[in-house]
Amino acid sequence: MAVTGQTVTRVDFVAIPTRDLERAADFYGNVLGLERSVYMPERHYAEFETGNVTLSVANFEQMGMEHRASPNAIALHVEDMEQARSRLEQAGVTFAGDTFDTGVCHMSFFTDPDGNALMLHHRYAPRVTESG
Repeated sequence: MAVTGQTVTRVDFVAIPTRDLERAADFYGNVLGLERSVYMPERHYAEFETGNVTLSVANFEQMGMEHRASPNAIALHVEDMEQARSRLEQAGVTFAGDTFDTGVCHMSFFTDPDGNALMLHHRYAPRVTESG
């Protein structure tokens, strides 16, 4: 059964599980340098802004749910891959291999302290969509 019209209009946030909210808040705020917009330790979550989507870091076990690190990388846009990767390496981030060149973009894979998959991403070729 097809739905007519647009139901979903945007992504409001992406949930990122943590077992240690303070450590995760330090990583996303101080290591990645994201703006923290919400910090509610009594409610077990914090939010960080990327410019187009909010990262909602939460201790789901404290909310009665199961903790599962996300194996699917969130692509974090950077303007200068080499500079961004170097800065994170100096801050102690370990990358999984060399920067990968897909032919349209560069990707560097790493994880947060809870094992959630992340990547630095820089598209250098024009994006081609179905509409042209």
